[in-house]
Amino acid sequence: MTYSLFDVVVLTEDIPAEGLRAGVPGAIIEVYSLPVEGYEVEFCDAEGCAVAQLALSPDQFQLKK
Repeated sequence: MTYSLFDVVVLTEDIPAEGLRAGVPGAIIEVYSLPVEGYEVEFCDAEGCAVAQLALSPDQFQLKK
């Protein structure tokens, strides 16, 4: 599946190094196609402050329902 800028997604796996758990919502802020498909996703706390921003492969998240 191809995602777009500003899509809201949720993690499908824990990322302990960033303190993120599966199910945490984030927003796609950059789309990469080369050398492989990837997405920069920003995660915020309840007050809207960014807590993590990292590049993820599409198998690490899904669209938020």
